Amino acid sequence: MPTATVRFIQCIQDSQDYGSDDEHMVSRVFLTLEAEGKPYPNLTVDIKQTVGAKFEDSPLEVSPPKGYHGGYNYAAFRELVEDYYRSLIGGRGHGIRIEGGANIRMRNNTFVQPRTATFEYSKTSRAW
Repeated sequence: MPTATVRFIQCIQDSQDYGSDDEHMVSRVFLTLEAEGKPYPNLTVDIKQTVGAKFEDSPLEVSPPKGYHGGYNYAAFRELVEDYYRSLIGGRGHGIRIEGGANIRMRNNTFVQPRTATFEYSKTSRAW
Protein backbone atom coordinates (compact mmCIF):
# COMPACT_ATOMS: atom_id res chain seq x y z
CA MET A 1 0.00 0.00 0.00
CA PRO A 2 1.41 3.46 -0.81
CA THR A 3 2.24 5.98 1.90
CA ALA A 4 1.52 9.69 2.10
CA THR A 5 3.47 12.26 4.08
CA VAL A 6 1.90 15.10 6.05
CA ARG A 7 4.06 18.11 6.84
CA PHE A 8 2.34 20.13 9.53
CA ILE A 9 3.30 23.80 9.52
CA GLN A 10 1.17 25.62 12.06
CA CYS A 11 -2.12 25.77 13.92
CA ILE A 12 -4.28 28.79 14.71
CA GLN A 13 -6.43 27.90 17.70
CA ASP A 14 -10.03 29.09 18.22
CA SER A 15 -10.45 31.83 15.62
CA GLN A 16 -13.70 33.62 14.82
CA ASP A 17 -12.32 33.96 11.28
CA TYR A 18 -12.75 30.18 10.89
CA GLY A 19 -16.20 29.91 12.46
CA SER A 20 -15.72 29.96 16.25
CA ASP A 21 -18.78 31.08 18.18
CA ASP A 22 -20.20 30.76 21.71
CA GLU A 23 -20.78 27.01 21.28
CA HIS A 24 -17.78 25.78 19.27
CA MET A 25 -14.10 26.58 18.96
CA VAL A 26 -12.78 26.23 15.43
CA SER A 27 -9.05 25.93 14.89
CA ARG A 28 -7.19 25.60 11.60
CA VAL A 29 -4.12 23.49 10.85
CA PHE A 30 -1.93 24.41 7.87
CA LEU A 31 -0.05 21.64 6.11
CA THR A 32 1.43 20.13 2.98
CA LEU A 33 0.41 16.64 1.87
CA GLU A 34 2.65 14.54 -0.35
CA ALA A 35 0.96 11.67 -2.18
CA GLU A 36 1.97 9.71 -5.27
CA GLY A 37 5.26 11.63 -5.31
CA LYS A 38 3.50 14.97 -5.69
CA PRO A 39 3.33 17.73 -3.05
CA TYR A 40 0.03 19.48 -2.34
CA PRO A 41 1.03 22.67 -0.48
CA ASN A 42 -1.14 25.26 1.26
CA LEU A 43 -3.81 22.83 2.50
CA THR A 44 -5.88 23.49 5.59
CA VAL A 45 -7.86 21.34 8.00
CA ASP A 46 -10.47 22.70 10.40
CA ILE A 47 -10.84 21.27 13.91
CA LYS A 48 -14.11 21.89 15.74
CA GLN A 49 -14.43 21.43 19.50
CA THR A 50 -17.21 22.24 21.99
CA VAL A 51 -16.53 25.31 24.13
CA GLY A 52 -15.67 24.27 27.68
CA ALA A 53 -14.72 20.71 26.74
CA LYS A 54 -11.44 19.24 27.99
CA PHE A 55 -8.58 19.68 25.55
CA GLU A 56 -7.06 16.29 26.42
CA ASP A 57 -9.84 13.95 25.39
CA SER A 58 -13.01 15.69 24.24
CA PRO A 59 -14.32 14.69 20.81
CA LEU A 60 -12.99 16.69 17.87
CA GLU A 61 -14.47 17.13 14.43
CA VAL A 62 -11.68 17.07 11.85
CA SER A 63 -12.40 18.21 8.30
CA PRO A 64 -10.84 16.66 5.21
CA PRO A 65 -7.87 18.63 3.85
CA LYS A 66 -9.30 21.60 1.95
CA GLY A 67 -7.82 21.86 -1.52
CA TYR A 68 -6.90 18.17 -1.88
CA HIS A 69 -9.07 15.83 -3.95
CA GLY A 70 -6.93 12.69 -4.29
CA GLY A 71 -7.16 9.36 -2.54
CA TYR A 72 -6.21 9.01 1.10
CA ASN A 73 -7.13 7.22 4.31
CA TYR A 74 -9.33 9.64 6.27
CA ALA A 75 -9.19 7.66 9.54
CA ALA A 76 -5.38 7.58 9.57
CA PHE A 77 -5.14 11.23 8.47
CA ARG A 78 -7.64 12.34 11.10
CA GLU A 79 -5.68 10.55 13.82
CA LEU A 80 -2.47 12.36 12.82
CA VAL A 81 -4.22 15.77 12.79
CA GLU A 82 -5.81 15.13 16.18
CA ASP A 83 -2.47 14.04 17.65
CA TYR A 84 -0.78 17.17 16.26
CA TYR A 85 -3.49 19.43 17.75
CA ARG A 86 -3.39 17.76 21.16
CA SER A 87 0.43 17.97 21.18
CA LEU A 88 0.06 21.75 21.07
CA ILE A 89 -2.82 22.34 23.51
CA GLY A 90 -3.87 20.35 26.57
CA GLY A 91 -2.28 18.12 29.18
CA ARG A 92 0.61 17.15 26.92
CA GLY A 93 0.67 20.40 24.99
CA HIS A 94 3.99 21.95 24.05
CA GLY A 95 2.32 25.27 23.24
CA ILE A 96 -0.14 25.67 26.11
CA ARG A 97 -0.29 23.03 28.82
CA ILE A 98 -3.74 22.76 30.40
CA GLU A 99 -4.47 19.78 32.62
CA GLY A 100 -8.03 18.94 33.57
CA GLY A 101 -9.25 22.43 32.88
CA ALA A 102 -12.77 23.07 31.71
CA ASN A 103 -14.45 26.30 30.70
CA ILE A 104 -11.14 27.73 29.53
CA ARG A 105 -11.29 29.90 26.43
CA MET A 106 -8.23 31.10 24.59
CA ARG A 107 -8.54 32.68 21.18
CA ASN A 108 -6.32 33.29 18.18
CA ASN A 109 -3.24 31.51 19.48
CA THR A 110 -0.80 30.71 16.68
CA PHE A 111 1.48 27.71 17.12
CA VAL A 112 4.27 27.34 14.56
CA GLN A 113 5.34 23.78 15.19
CA PRO A 114 6.63 21.82 12.18
CA ARG A 115 6.02 18.09 12.33
CA THR A 116 6.16 15.31 9.75
CA ALA A 117 4.18 12.06 9.77
CA THR A 118 3.33 9.33 7.27
CA PHE A 119 0.33 7.07 6.78
CA GLU A 120 -0.79 4.37 4.38
CA TYR A 121 -3.58 5.04 1.92
CA SER A 122 -5.30 3.68 -1.15
CA LYS A 123 -5.01 5.55 -4.44
CA THR A 124 -8.65 4.79 -5.22
CA SER A 125 -10.11 5.51 -1.78
CA ARG A 126 -11.59 8.97 -1.39
CA ALA A 127 -12.89 8.41 2.10
CA TRP A 128 -14.18 11.84 2.97
